[in-house]
Amino acid sequence: MQGQRGFWDVEDRLKELSAEGDPLEKLSSTVDFEMFRPLLEKAVRRSGTSKGGRPASTWC
Repeated sequence: MQGQRGFWDVEDRLKELSAEGDPLEKLSSTVDFEMFRPLLEKAVRRSGTSKGGRPASTWC
């Protein structure tokens, strides 16, 4: 088991991935994800109508 992650560990890990050829960076340079933005924004608007969570108790 490893100890608690340090403040810079995530940043260092991302640098390591970039140096090794991060597959997500390659994918990002290949696919224009902005073309999906309208579809995703529409889905978020539709799903955002409910606040969610547990209903308030009415027995008090």
